[in-house]
Amino acid sequence: MQKPTLLILAAGMGSRYGGIKQLDSFGPNGETIIDYSLFDAIRAGFGKVVFIIREELKADFESVFGPKLKGKIDYDYAIQGFQSYVPSDLGKVERSKPWGTGHAMLCAWEQTDSPFAVINADDFYGAEAFQTMSDFLSGNPDESIHSMVGYQVKNTLSENGTVSRGVCELDQDDYLTSVVERTKILRKENGEIVFIEGDEETVIGENTPVSMNFWGFMPSVFAETKVMFEKYAKENYDAPKAEFYIPVVMSNLMNAGKGKCKVFNTTSDWFGVTYPEDKPEVQAAIQKLVSEGKYPEKLW
Repeated sequence: MQKPTLLILAAGMGSRYGGIKQLDSFGPNGETIIDYSLFDAIRAGFGKVVFIIREELKADFESVFGPKLKGKIDYDYAIQGFQSYVPSDLGKVERSKPWGTGHAMLCAWEQTDSPFAVINADDFYGAEAFQTMSDFLSGNPDESIHSMVGYQVKNTLSENGTVSRGVCELDQDDYLTSVVERTKILRKENGEIVFIEGDEETVIGENTPVSMNFWGFMPSVFAETKVMFEKYAKENYDAPKAEFYIPVVMSNLMNAGKGKCKVFNTTSDWFGVTYPEDKPEVQAAIQKLVSEGKYPEKLW
């Protein structure tokens, strides 16, 4: 049984630590949110971690995480560059921000030879999600079946403003049929959860599954993603803010009949820092988990 790999999407980070939420302190001993993901991944049976970063962050990442991971799990770095996997005949691409999460995943192809999960660097997903994904990826023999951990939308909201979530629809066997990014979701004063588009509000159920970018893929996805991204790059090489997202990869596979996505529903709370005002709430939530004995006071 091959141990799965964990890819951590961290290339969107700034190069200085001041105010950079992904390397901000949230745990009782200054732990980052990434530290908790690493801890959960190791105890869930992942065999390797790949940080997807920009070149200028590599030395910083090595100094922060290298000493913690050495001897506990294999780790490596994948560089998400503006020219990575862009067809050479397009020439130099003018961009100031990375190409998006789907492209980031593609950039880890050379470092990844096993079934793998993908997560955001600045999201707290919980031990249950890592164990569920590890068990699936370790035992899945079908290269065309991928996976996702779905969170109940009520557990992913912020009290400090609207949030953007991938709202999912599933069939009777919990396979994904569609995922649509809704950029303005909030709970209203009357208790209803709605998403807003233009002047229109649409109510969504509290337990509706949403994607928080915790995906699981078989290695066959890389070759398919390369073809998709090269097409996308040709169509968007002069659009400096265009981004190629993982849900697009999954939707294309499903629409072409080349892949299915099993959704594992979790009732766990998700913690994330969408707004600066969210930080104390996340710190308190982590401290509660430590007090309950679910994490040690000092992780490493």
